[in-house]
Amino acid sequence: MKLFIPENYHSVLDVNQTEKAIKLVKDYFQQDLASELRLRRVTAPLFVKKGTGVNDDLNGVERPVSFPIRELGESEAEIVQSLAKWKRMALADLQIEYGYGIYTDMNAIRPDEELTNIHSLYVDQWDWERVMNAGERNLEFLKYIVRKIFSVLKRTEYQVFEHYPEITPLLPEEITFIHTEELVTKYPGLDIKERETAAAKEFGAIFIIGIGGELPNGEMHDGRAPDYDDWTTPTVSGYKGINGDIVIWNPVLQSAFEISSMGIRVDKDALLKQLKIRGLMERVELEWHKKLLNDELPLSFGGGIGQSRLCMYFLRKAHIGEIQSSIWPDEMINRCRENNIHLL
Repeated sequence: MKLFIPENYHSVLDVNQTEKAIKLVKDYFQQDLASELRLRRVTAPLFVKKGTGVNDDLNGVERPVSFPIRELGESEAEIVQSLAKWKRMALADLQIEYGYGIYTDMNAIRPDEELTNIHSLYVDQWDWERVMNAGERNLEFLKYIVRKIFSVLKRTEYQVFEHYPEITPLLPEEITFIHTEELVTKYPGLDIKERETAAAKEFGAIFIIGIGGELPNGEMHDGRAPDYDDWTTPTVSGYKGINGDIVIWNPVLQSAFEISSMGIRVDKDALLKQLKIRGLMERVELEWHKKLLNDELPLSFGGGIGQSRLCMYFLRKAHIGEIQSSIWPDEMINRCRENNIHLL
């Protein structure tokens, strides 16, 4: 069991205050995000048909929850693991214009997740996607969107402070951009997670660029499926990848804290290149992949922002179970109770 207990931990807010504060954070953040990125809310599926290529494969090893549908001849449906590919189809179906996009509440079940302070069986995030053009498929546009999202984080942090002045703002004025290859050079001798923690502590908030491809030292900073984020397109700096994660320093957990994963999505060339790298060329026969290769899906930029993670950070909580109701090992429940961590 991986559980970090902060020394002398006491929640700033009691349970009733916490429930009200969760609503404050979620209501304000999604409205401001929609305004900043020109997104409108849409309804999303909880499950999709198996074998269409629509479900997110994450790192390719996680098992999606599936079930047979009696009225469809016992064909299988899968609980979504994220909406990374579904959103792009929605942009096409809804005929969303260039420069505009959609967002939705994504709820998922990930039974293979390792249960920790920040990982649960239940995943809740805002999934968003925005139509772009070919001239924007570059690092500068990536940074432009990341800065917009960071500005929403800053304003949400201030809203929390206005309602709960005992929770003082901590985010830096600017987010720092750093490539996965730069992390290797900047923090020699550290492993991947230690690099993230060192950079997050030094800068307060970072955007780690280029996640999914192999680094020069043979490592992979983190996993990415080959068919949504573009992690192979080179930038003017010579590094590869036009995707990444927003990671901030969490003072309660004393560690790096990922709150968002996003990226410019694959075009036809990047899709084929990344499928070949992963040895998954058979996916070109799947429904979703055929749509992309036949120019039936728009170029887009999208990502997911963890709802419970965001509330954890802004409300200074030690465990994601203080924000959402889920299932935990008895030993974890008991240890949390002994250390003033109230799991919902």
